[in-house]
Amino acid sequence: MLHRMSDEDEEQLAALLKHFLRSVGERICGAPSPQSAQEILLHLEETDNNFHNYEFVKYLRRRLETSLGGVVDEEIRKLSREDGQHAVGSGHDAIVHAATGRSRASTQYQDATQTLRTTVTAAVECLVSRFDEDHSRKEEEMQHGRYADDCSDSDSSFNQSYGFIRQEQLQTLAEKLDSSHPKEVRREAVEVLRRAPPSDVLSCEGWPRLRHNLCVALTEPDPELSDHVLQFFAKSFSSSPMSVTQEIYTSLAKSVESSFLSLKLSFPSGAAGFDINRPEISSLLKRMRLMNDFQKEATAFWIRHPEKYMEEIIESTFSLLSLHRDSPEKFLEPTHLLALLDVQATWFTKWMHGSYSRTVVLRLLESKYKSLMEAALQQCVLYQERCQRCARLRSEEQHNSGSDASSVYSGKELQYALVVHSLCVLGKVVLYANGRKLFPIQVAARKDPVSLTDLVVILTNIMCQHPQPFCHDSPHTDTLCPSGLVMATLRAMCERTECADQCLRQTPVIQTLMAPVVQALGGGQSKLKCPAATLPLVADVLARIVNTHGGLALFLYEKNLLVGHGERSTAAHVLLRYTLKLLDRELSAPGEGEGDSSRALCGAFIFVCRQMYNTCEGLQVLRAYGLHKAVAAAWRKTSSLSETIPTPVPGNNPATSTQELQDVQMWEETLLDSLLNFASTPKGVLMLQQTGAMQECVSHMFSRFSKKMQVSRFEKFGYGVMVTQLAATTAGATALQRSGFVRALVLELWSALECRSEDARAVRPKPTPMDPIDRSCLKSFLSLVNLLSSSQSTWQLLAGQHLANKSEYTPREVPSSVPDLIDRLIAVNSAAKIRALFHYEQSHTFGLRLLSVLCSSLDSFLLLESQYSICSMLLQSQRDNVANQDTADGSFIIDNVSVERNHVLVRVAVVGGPSERRLPPRALQQGDDPYPWPMFSSFPPPTCYTSDPPRPQQNPLEPELIDFFTSPQTAKTEDSWMETCRRLYRKVVTAGHHGLSATVLADLLEKVVFHLSKHSTACCFSPPGYNKALETSLDCVALSPVEILGMDVCLRYGISLKLVQQEDSASHLTLLMKHVKNFLARRRIPVSSPLLISQDEYPGYDWLTSTVFLMMSGDWQRSLRVLRNLSSLLTSALLWPASIYASVDLPARVAESGMSPLYWSSAHYVEMLLKDELQLVHAAFRMSGFTPSQMCVHWLTQCFWNFLDWPEICHYVCLCALMGADYQVYACLAVLKHLQPQLLQQTQARQMQVFLKEEPIQGFRFCDYLDFMELLERRYRNLVLSDMKNIHNPDQ
Repeated sequence: MLHRMSDEDEEQLAALLKHFLRSVGERICGAPSPQSAQEILLHLEETDNNFHNYEFVKYLRRRLETSLGGVVDEEIRKLSREDGQHAVGSGHDAIVHAATGRSRASTQYQDATQTLRTTVTAAVECLVSRFDEDHSRKEEEMQHGRYADDCSDSDSSFNQSYGFIRQEQLQTLAEKLDSSHPKEVRREAVEVLRRAPPSDVLSCEGWPRLRHNLCVALTEPDPELSDHVLQFFAKSFSSSPMSVTQEIYTSLAKSVESSFLSLKLSFPSGAAGFDINRPEISSLLKRMRLMNDFQKEATAFWIRHPEKYMEEIIESTFSLLSLHRDSPEKFLEPTHLLALLDVQATWFTKWMHGSYSRTVVLRLLESKYKSLMEAALQQCVLYQERCQRCARLRSEEQHNSGSDASSVYSGKELQYALVVHSLCVLGKVVLYANGRKLFPIQVAARKDPVSLTDLVVILTNIMCQHPQPFCHDSPHTDTLCPSGLVMATLRAMCERTECADQCLRQTPVIQTLMAPVVQALGGGQSKLKCPAATLPLVADVLARIVNTHGGLALFLYEKNLLVGHGERSTAAHVLLRYTLKLLDRELSAPGEGEGDSSRALCGAFIFVCRQMYNTCEGLQVLRAYGLHKAVAAAWRKTSSLSETIPTPVPGNNPATSTQELQDVQMWEETLLDSLLNFASTPKGVLMLQQTGAMQECVSHMFSRFSKKMQVSRFEKFGYGVMVTQLAATTAGATALQRSGFVRALVLELWSALECRSEDARAVRPKPTPMDPIDRSCLKSFLSLVNLLSSSQSTWQLLAGQHLANKSEYTPREVPSSVPDLIDRLIAVNSAAKIRALFHYEQSHTFGLRLLSVLCSSLDSFLLLESQYSICSMLLQSQRDNVANQDTADGSFIIDNVSVERNHVLVRVAVVGGPSERRLPPRALQQGDDPYPWPMFSSFPPPTCYTSDPPRPQQNPLEPELIDFFTSPQTAKTEDSWMETCRRLYRKVVTAGHHGLSATVLADLLEKVVFHLSKHSTACCFSPPGYNKALETSLDCVALSPVEILGMDVCLRYGISLKLVQQEDSASHLTLLMKHVKNFLARRRIPVSSPLLISQDEYPGYDWLTSTVFLMMSGDWQRSLRVLRNLSSLLTSALLWPASIYASVDLPARVAESGMSPLYWSSAHYVEMLLKDELQLVHAAFRMSGFTPSQMCVHWLTQCFWNFLDWPEICHYVCLCALMGADYQVYACLAVLKHLQPQLLQQTQARQMQVFLKEEPIQGFRFCDYLDFMELLERRYRNLVLSDMKNIHNPDQ
């Protein structure tokens, strides 16, 4: 039992309790409520590691052990005897729990706790009484003026000490603060308030009266009194609820407003200055400074409170700022002081940032305070007029702004601060739709209301007339420069589609921006103060507008610029002409700057043009100017200049030479980068190749790629598109290989595939990859697919290259080329190669997946098969993958590698469209038979992988077309016969769901080609000569291994579809191939170009010849006639790539490049039209880094073999021959339109490239999209077909 404590013990307990409370004081003070403080104390043992070290806790433990220790021990002995043994483990815990319960129920425990509670309560009461005595003594000292503040920082609202205050004292203080009392009494009252808790003051009943008296004190001339009141308000802002904070803020606003009305401060004019140290001005500034600080901080918490509080704060602010006197004399207004305090309107920027407050701000501006917008707009209008009126405004301002005292501002400086503030406010308002609805706005300076377009024109004029900072001596000149503020606003507009459409893509805006360019182009006297500084800013804005949605069309097609003598031109043409003059040095950079400023100006305008020519439509408009040639010439000149700059030597000034060299090198890189961006489009790749600088540009790209540098400030998807475009050509693939890009890609792939687990420290175990291609390798895989997607790049990188096939490989031997990669990952045909792989199954599966994608291009497959015998290698691997090697009928082991191998073998061995062959899946199935597809180790594959061709149904309208073919043609003109034929074809194929028979399609092709070849207007190339000497020379024609393999593929396809007979078809096809190869060889240029993979023959197989052979049912003579007639038509250059390869009908430099018109003409227009017609598909290609041009070249080169069924392939050939060469473009767009849902889905899974190259086009029929293609014909034929006819001179 606890005994009653003596007075000394109570004193000791009180001291221990006081020390304990001080130790945990921080935890208790941080509690938001008394209930929370109580919870903290109750759980202190759980949260405080020092709980058992406090003396107060130790004291309590000793007292409890003395009083209750014996009771607890006795209860434990009783419980142990009852169990008959000493419990251990969980039994011991049960005894302790039971003993505790019995002890707490005992009378000794009740007496002890009651005594302890009484004792501790007495100690607490002792502490409270001492606190009250100390507090009363301090109040008495304060009454007699003997109290001194010992806090460390009396000016800080966070470091002041205070005690509690009673309601009666607050009532007394409110009375003492009345203006009728002496200043000393009011000061003492404010001093007491400053030391009191704000919560007590603000919650008292007399707070309204107290607040009124405090606001009155703010307007007193006594600075000490007003400063103390402001300190109290500042402390209240940080520790008061929103309702009270709002009251304080509105009171401050009203006091500032009343001060402005009573003081009537005149605006300084002339030599007069505005001294902020004047007492009345200083008081106003302090109050407005406190308000501005609150304005900037309020956005962090007002969303947690009702909207009415926020609305009252905003409205009181606008009410103050809208204060204006209708008087001929100009007075100082609140906006002038706010502009001095927050010149960039940070408060308004924060208010407009969140939708919660922005909605209220714009609503109030529209409904009640539109005068604020009028005043801000008025400032901008007047400033623009002053800039235009005074040619020497800037020098005068600088002269007048140099005040001796930093606290004195001139009237011009005040006005300038207000202009900057107004620019910032207007710049934020116009970014939002509801803000733009405030326009048009009527201002006093103009007769007509100012529209959005007028505002942007005003801002542009300010930027052009005042491009440099207001005062060079200020450390903040860049942020306060008008041009910088306007540029920031215009950039923000460009980033918002709707805002850019309403504000920037307007004819007056473009005219204003282009006016300095038109003036400089015409050679007139510049009206700009500093053209060298202005024109780069104009170029930056123009580049951003061009890069917006719809901005490009405005520049390319709107003839909205008057360039002299009544001639109107588009902005694009003016920009091109000006840029060319800058490049040719015919027009020096405006201003008196050195060469570096001229180069910067030229680079800025090249960048504007770059935003146009890196798109298909922009390049179409601008290519006739030859900008690529001018940039290449400037680059060559700069490159030679950099070699002549002397190396710095001792004795000379090294800084000059080094800086000059750096400037020249930077300019050289700018020109190379500009040339490189021509590679964004197919026709641009051809233009880049014609400059002779492709290798240097690709090396520059690889340098930036290695450093992880961005393509440009507007490009978001890296160099993927450029690499894919370049890889589609022989010249591009060569440049990529020589630059080191291919090697870097192979090394990156190998590192991700084979080295990641060993070389990287594992923070946590990585999951076992479930997909054949792990996500860590997917990026490298897709990059390699993009590189090798074109058969041109595959031939360039692999033709004539042998595999290493070493007898031993070291584990650290890393491949560095594509043949090395094939040797290590695909041709894994030895135990040494298997041992050299850290992850054999995953790496080999990766290689087989890559092989599958490569073999989707039939030309690439034929090359791989002819050089590496891929099929034999895979079949041998399948034979080695048998469970029992000793028996002939051993079953295949089904694993990931064998399933992938089986898929690749079926893909390369069986030819056909979606309904003509069956590709086995790559995944196992659930059930007893996980892989029901038969594996094989020799050709031919099982028949289950081949589908029987569907029986064609007779089209009831076919006879009408047949009758037309058999009718005499002598009376018919070319146009009427072709028009009738097109009309009948359209009628027949769109009637029902029945296609045309193979016989009718063959007759259609033959008749159309024959008819067109007999009319000179339809012929684009000279017809091939034919004589007996050609037939006798066939013995000298040898077919390459690739052509022999291609013929085998063709015959297998024709036999499976029952198009040809097995007996004589091989010899007939051989004769046809030799004849075609013979007469095409006579049309090729006799040159030796390093870019031509093969100097004598087409690098690939002639798939159109095989297609025509099968269409003519194996009649080689009829096929030859059709091909000869076709070779003179424009269609042949696009439909028949082998006929135009290195042809004499192309310019020599184009023929030497090895680039096919199929790429730089048809595929170019596919990309161009895709952007307008199928925007989602275009965006999907852009995001994936893959290009539609490369996929279309893949389809068209092999005439859609393996992608469409045979009837649709025949329709494609007939469609291009009958409807025109441009229908090749429309056909590709129709296919992409058909695939759009799947493409969008595959893009999300990052599988679009693989899907397009491997999967057949399911359910597509040309007749279903004939209306769509005719619509494209009406829209684009004049552009597309006319450009295709210019194939002899692609630069025009």
